[in-house]
Amino acid sequence: MKALFLAALLAAGPTAAVATAQTPATPGSETKQDAKKATTRNVSGTVKASSADAVVVAGKDKGQDTEWTFAVEPVTNIRKGGKSITAADLKAGDAVQVRYTEREGKAMAQSILVGTAAKPK
Repeated sequence: MKALFLAALLAAGPTAAVATAQTPATPGSETKQDAKKATTRNVSGTVKASSADAVVVAGKDKGQDTEWTFAVEPVTNIRKGGKSITAADLKAGDAVQVRYTEREGKAMAQSILVGTAAKPK
């Protein structure tokens, strides 16, 4: 039986042996190397809208007004005044700093820090 398998493997050539050793990646599975490739970015702005699973932030990018939509996961760290809050607790007009990564074409919020709004002079 082993001889028959070995003969079939040799007949298929060296590329067949390599191809059978590879396993296809399943969607959503990330290796440690893929995780290292994810670049963390930071933006500052004000909350336009929020829900339990997303936050829309308006701000400036390269001098232009822009909006970002960030997906919020259960592991996203959201802090206001030193206390943990949820994305649903965010209010329109809150000044925020968002740390995020791009994953599967989405901006995924890692942490959101709510600051105090600047008072007019």
